[in-house]
Amino acid sequence: MRIWGKIIQDNHLLRDTEVLLEGTQNRTVKVFESLRLICTEFDLEVPTWLKTNVKEFQKSAKTRFRQDSFIEQIPFDYLEIQVIEEDLP
Repeated sequence: MRIWGKIIQDNHLLRDTEVLLEGTQNRTVKVFESLRLICTEFDLEVPTWLKTNVKEFQKSAKTRFRQDSFIEQIPFDYLEIQVIEEDLP
């Protein structure tokens, strides 16, 4: 599974990274681990998944974490993660 993480401010891409996870873990575990790795690279706390994030991710395989998902203040509009390649069966 490949997941793309992006930090966006005023509709501009500030930073991005891509995480590739292989293995036998289920999709949920891979998504959570990818988010943790992305946040580590960006030196961010891992955001809280709100109901809107879960619904958005289930619908389109991407979601945006805004200020309400973070405890600390963030100096950008949102962190977006998007699945760009699923594991093949």
